[in-house]
Amino acid sequence: MSADAAPISAADAALVERYLEHVRVEKRLAERTLALYSLDLEKLAQFAAQSGVALTTVGNHHVRRWVAQMHAGGRSGRGIALILSGWRGFYAWLGREGLISANPVQDVRAPKQPRPLPKALGVDEAVQLADHADEADDPWLDARDAAMVELLYGGGLRVGELIGLDVAPSDAALRAGRGWLDLQSAEVQVHGKGDKRRTVPVGRGALQALQQWLAVRDQVPAQPQAAQALFIGRRGTRLTAQSVWQRLKRRSLRAGLATPVHPHMLRHSFASHVLQSSGDLRAVQELLGHANIGTTQVYTRLDFQHLAKAYDAAHPRARRKG
Repeated sequence: MSADAAPISAADAALVERYLEHVRVEKRLAERTLALYSLDLEKLAQFAAQSGVALTTVGNHHVRRWVAQMHAGGRSGRGIALILSGWRGFYAWLGREGLISANPVQDVRAPKQPRPLPKALGVDEAVQLADHADEADDPWLDARDAAMVELLYGGGLRVGELIGLDVAPSDAALRAGRGWLDLQSAEVQVHGKGDKRRTVPVGRGALQALQQWLAVRDQVPAQPQAAQALFIGRRGTRLTAQSVWQRLKRRSLRAGLATPVHPHMLRHSFASHVLQSSGDLRAVQELLGHANIGTTQVYTRLDFQHLAKAYDAAHPRARRKG
């Protein structure tokens, strides 16, 4: 307890001790967990003492005020949620003991954590990855991986959508809920989340890489169940998401990128770079297949981040570091 903290009453301290003994015996908690419970309840008792109320007379409005104080003091939403969980258990026990009529923590929730920005490559890094040719690699694998990178970055596909593509449209693909490549129209028909379909244009770089891949694809005989799969592995089976992750990580490291790249990073890069160039949030929403534009709006934060860095680097009035 800090020097300026209000003293906890003997009655409240006794209640906390009784509860800690209860959970120690009933739940058989580890010493480390019990110590965390003790710290959280000491914090609760201190808040109550500072507010001039007993633990048994704490109200919902008290708890909400204390949550706001913890949040203002820099406590994370996750940390507050854990503290509230401990407090909620304590008051549930007080209710079972007949010492309170309502749990003051029951409807209190921790502040939401800010949604983390998705990781995206810079334009130069994305081009470096797409243009990389690994002379030490199997040419068949290199052609396939190049086509995958071009589709992931050039079309913003999810990895599940990528591996679900067929080489051409067919009734079988439609019935099975798969997408397909339409080379003639330079587009892919994607079967995405929620059983929704969308059309994604295939750019010049992706089109060229796909043509080069299709020219060598049949060097490995496809298994009957994967006869129409656009991307297959060395055993002739439809490529798995795990294989795409592994191959993309390998390619990014060999291309000299500082960070291993995963499929969703290329989807984020696609969205961020299209938004930087066009500013058209609705178009990006359509291309990504987002049902709610709120999901797409995270890329406006990425775009602003990009602009802020450019400003800091170039503007004579930008705030100097150091």
